[in-house]
Amino acid sequence: MRAIRDIVQIDNEFHAVAELNALTTTTFACKQSDGDYTVDLSTPREWLNDQLTTAEVVGFITDKSFELMRRQLIFSKVEEFHDLFHLRKPFVSGESNLSYAGKIYDKKEMVALTDASLDFWLTAGRFCKQFETEMAAYIGVRYALLTNSGSSANLLAVSALSSPKLGERRLLPGDEVITVAAGFPTTVAPIVQNRLIPVFIDVDLATYNISVEEIEQAITPKTKAIMIAHTMGNPFNLSEVVRIAQKHNLWLIEDNCDALGSRYDGKLTGTFGHIATSSFYPPHHITMGEGGAVYTNDPILKMALESFRDWGRDCWCPSGCDNTCKKRFGWQLGELPLGYDHKYTYSHIGYNLKVTDMQAAIGIEQLKKLPSFIDRRIHNFNRLKSGLADLTDILILPEATPNSEPSWFGFILTIKDGEKYSRTRITEYLEANKVQTRMLFAGNLIKQPAFHGVEYRQVGDLPNTDKIMYDTFLVGVYPGLTDEMIDYMITTIKEAVYNT
Repeated sequence: MRAIRDIVQIDNEFHAVAELNALTTTTFACKQSDGDYTVDLSTPREWLNDQLTTAEVVGFITDKSFELMRRQLIFSKVEEFHDLFHLRKPFVSGESNLSYAGKIYDKKEMVALTDASLDFWLTAGRFCKQFETEMAAYIGVRYALLTNSGSSANLLAVSALSSPKLGERRLLPGDEVITVAAGFPTTVAPIVQNRLIPVFIDVDLATYNISVEEIEQAITPKTKAIMIAHTMGNPFNLSEVVRIAQKHNLWLIEDNCDALGSRYDGKLTGTFGHIATSSFYPPHHITMGEGGAVYTNDPILKMALESFRDWGRDCWCPSGCDNTCKKRFGWQLGELPLGYDHKYTYSHIGYNLKVTDMQAAIGIEQLKKLPSFIDRRIHNFNRLKSGLADLTDILILPEATPNSEPSWFGFILTIKDGEKYSRTRITEYLEANKVQTRMLFAGNLIKQPAFHGVEYRQVGDLPNTDKIMYDTFLVGVYPGLTDEMIDYMITTIKEAVYNT
């Protein structure tokens, strides 16, 4: 217990507290020899210091309540700092940079980050557990595990399928995994890193997703899995892909990193496959800086994912906990002696891909904003598409997959006649006029230097993938873009097309 006057003695910026009915209150009752009064934090500090030099001890406060109150005082300063230095600047046409993506946050994220840092737990802790619970509830799955990036989530997803715990269905070196070359490299890299063979299929233009009619002709006795992304938030044809996966007993991994909040047949993407992944890098739908998640409904896969994330250990105790299984020294695994400490027993060749509690704290606040973020992405996409409708003789505008409701990541444009209209000249004009552009990731992964010498198989010549490599670019739809910004983008894209 602390005497209330201790607060004044520790920090003369603030005053003695007689009552603390609500820890977040900014008004406190005080007692002094010349009478009782109330003050609040807006009272000039000099006056408070003068008035409270003779303050009496009028009560006591627990250490926990004292700590919580001190946090609130720090949080008020963080909020003040946010309002002074982190508010977004007004848009100025032609002068303000219009990023293709970016983080959207307010004082709540900064306070949450501060709250977690004051714990100084540093690694995964209470905020991590809360985010995993709330993320699983949002997606509608049994288990969600945080990791340090979406790329790590993809690595965990593929690695988990190699677990001996899966018996005859485990992936083994030399097995084939169907995917696409028109995508982000870390959708495919885990396939290669696990000594599996990627099998590349072409995509459809306008949706930019896998050409489902080519999947079955790509399947061989070596084919064990399908791993593909929902491109730019646009769900791939899940009904057909799921049908094929079930027919041929294939694992299905949904790379959901660009599609958090997208729906297919009314159901959120990330809930159709055996495993799905998300990314929380700043350009994505929500952010915690670096961060990602991998999720599943299967308890065996959950244990394998957790093991590969946490050094490969067999133990599933959370950080800081012991003996969850109630037989920590009662196991006999591998060739270890009976009773060898389960916390130091390893069932996989794993990694350390955990996230910090500070990041998770940010993610909790971001998850609350996700519905409004999705609405704004859809609004911005629709405004761009309507505004560019008169360019359809020159550009292929993006189309939602039938039966889907995309939570769009970006707005993809493909030049129909690449000889008449130059992508380079168009994107250089846009960049010069403050409209940021991006390629559709790697274009054709097979043509990237990293994939020279990598063993793979492809189905057909991948003509649409090559078309994307030469003639496709994208602009942003993220929630930080206002109608005024979108309208400026529309005007500038038209200028770029007609003037270059």
